[in-house]
Amino acid sequence: MKLAPLLLCGAALLAAPATAQQTAAPANPADTRPEATAGIGPGARPVGAAWSRSPVIAPHGMAATAHPLATQIALDILKAGGSAVDAAIAANAALGLMEPTGNGIGGDLFAIVHDPATGELIGINGSGRSPSGQTLAQLREKLAPDATGLPSIGALPVTIPGTVDAWFDLHARFGKLPVADVLAPAIRYAREGHPVAPVIAMYLARGLALYERQLARGPLDFANARQTYFANGAPAPGTMFRNPDLANTLERIAQNGRDEFYAGQTAQVMVDYLQRQGSAFTLADFAAHDSEWVNVACAPYRKGYALCELPPNSQGFAALQMVNILKNVDLAQWERGSPQVIHYITEAKRLAFEDVARFYADPDFARAPQELLSDEYGAERFALIDPARATPAFGPGALIAPKLEGEGDTTYLTVADRDGMMVSLIQSNYRGMGGGLVADGLGFMFQNRGELFSLDPAHPNAYAPAKRPFHTIIPAFITKEGKPWMSFGLMGGGMQPQGHVQVLVNLVDYGMNLQEAGDAARLMHDGGRKPTDALAGSPADGAAVDMLGTLMVEPGVPAATVEALRAMGHKVEVERTGIPFGGYQAIVRDPATGAYTGATEMRKDGQASGY
Repeated sequence: MKLAPLLLCGAALLAAPATAQQTAAPANPADTRPEATAGIGPGARPVGAAWSRSPVIAPHGMAATAHPLATQIALDILKAGGSAVDAAIAANAALGLMEPTGNGIGGDLFAIVHDPATGELIGINGSGRSPSGQTLAQLREKLAPDATGLPSIGALPVTIPGTVDAWFDLHARFGKLPVADVLAPAIRYAREGHPVAPVIAMYLARGLALYERQLARGPLDFANARQTYFANGAPAPGTMFRNPDLANTLERIAQNGRDEFYAGQTAQVMVDYLQRQGSAFTLADFAAHDSEWVNVACAPYRKGYALCELPPNSQGFAALQMVNILKNVDLAQWERGSPQVIHYITEAKRLAFEDVARFYADPDFARAPQELLSDEYGAERFALIDPARATPAFGPGALIAPKLEGEGDTTYLTVADRDGMMVSLIQSNYRGMGGGLVADGLGFMFQNRGELFSLDPAHPNAYAPAKRPFHTIIPAFITKEGKPWMSFGLMGGGMQPQGHVQVLVNLVDYGMNLQEAGDAARLMHDGGRKPTDALAGSPADGAAVDMLGTLMVEPGVPAATVEALRAMGHKVEVERTGIPFGGYQAIVRDPATGAYTGATEMRKDGQASGY
C-alpha cells in the first residue's frame, strides 16, 4: 500500500442560531402530489421542524446505514468489542447483500477514519484500475466507430474491484476482531435470507427494467445476474432474498484473506469470466491491485467549521471548491428556501464542476493544481457570479493544467465506537447495479466505473493502461475548532459534493439539527461539461453540451422561489421522486461528554441507532 503523509485542516466556530423557516414544509403550492393537494401534510411535533424527526443520541456507539439490519449488525460488532472499522466493514458486507442496487464487493471503496489515538483524519482510496495490457487504441477497437465514451454495461467498463483490499488494509490498521467474525453476519443473512426493503425493491425493479432494455438493444451476458437477483423477477418489498453464492464467496474471503479475492480461486474465476466477455484483465492485474492511504484536505467555512474531503481521483475537492466560493457571501441574510441562497449554491456548483471536468483525474497520471483549493482562487471564482442572473456558461479556471457526474448508485455508512473512532465510508458499483455481469457462482456484480474515463487522449482523465478513472463517491468529515466533529456523507453521483455543501450550510448558516439538515428539501444541479468529455476545442469536443444545465429542486422548495429562479434564468424542475437527491447519514460526537448524535433520512430505507 502506498503511504501518504496525513493532513488535517480546520478552524474554530460557534453554533449558528436557528431560524424560524429553514425550508418550507412539504405541503406547499409547488407540491401537486394527490396527498398534498388533498390537504395531507406533515403531522405535529412537540419540538423541531414539523417535516423532520428527532436525531438519535447514545453514549457508547452509533451506526447510521442505508438498511436497518446493517445498522444492527454494526452495533452488534461494537458490543462484541469490535472497533468502528470492524463494524463499518461488517455493515458494508451486509449492504452488498441487502442493497445490491448500491454497492457490493464488485465495486470500489473510499473512507475517512478519525483515529482517536492521534486525533488525525486518515483517508484511504480503494479504487481499482483498468487492464494493464490494454491501450486506448486497443480499447477503441472494441468500441463502436462513433463511440464518444465507454458503455455502461458489459466487460469494457469494468475496473478491478477495490473494496475487499480496502477492507483488509483498514482492518490491519484499526481492526480488533478477526475478519471471520466481522463477515459472519453478512454470510449468515446471505444463506438464511432477509426481507427486501421498500426503497431497495424499487431500485431493483428499475435495475431489471434497465437491463431488459439493454438486452433488447444488443448482447449482454445477463444469465448469471438474472439467476442471482431476478430469478422470479424483481423482488417485491418484504420478499425473502437469499444469495448463497455470495455467502460462499464471503466465506472463502473470511477463511483465506485478501489474497483469495485477488490471487486465489475467486480471482481466477473472475478473470476467466471477464476474459470470456472480451476483457483484457489478467490474474496479474488483480494480484497487483493495492489501495492507497491518502491525504485528507479541509476547507474552512465559517465560525470554526471546516469541510474535509479526499483528493482526486475522487470528486471530493469539488465540495471544498464550493465552500471556498460560498464563504464569500453571508447566506444567512436570506431564508434557506429563498431564491438567493439556491442561486448562489447552484452557481458555486457550476463553477466548481467546470474545474472538475478539466483537472480531476488519477493523480498518478495528472495532478490537479493545488491553487484550486486556495482562498484567493475561491474569491476569484465567486466574483464571476452575477447575483441577479444565472450565467449562461462558465469555463474552468485559467490554471496550468474533467466533469464526471451523473447518476451513481452508491451506499454511504458511518460508525463510531466508545473510544472515539469514527468511520466515514462510501462504496459503490457506479451506475445502476453495475455493468450487468456476475461471474460464475460468485454472487456479486462487477462495477462499471470505467465508464467515467474520457476517450480524448489529451484529457487528464483519458483512458490508459493500469489507470484509475475519475470517481464520484466521496466520504466526508466536518471539523469544529480544528478537531474532528462530524462524520457524514450523501450518496448519489454528482449530487454528492452538492449535498455535502448543503448539509454544511444547513448546520452552520441555519442552525438545523443533525436530522433536519438531512431531511430539508435539496437542490441538485445537473448539466455542463463532464470529465468524460473531450477537452474544449479538440476535434471530438461536444459542441452541443448544455452549459446552463437543469436545476432540480424538491417539492419542499416554495413555489415562489421556483418562479423567482426561473426569472433569474435558471431552468428549474420540481422533482418529486427524491431519487436524484441522494441519501444522507451522519454522526456527531460531543467533545465534552463523548456522546454521539446520529441521523439518517427519509429518502432511503436506513436507520441510525446507538447504544
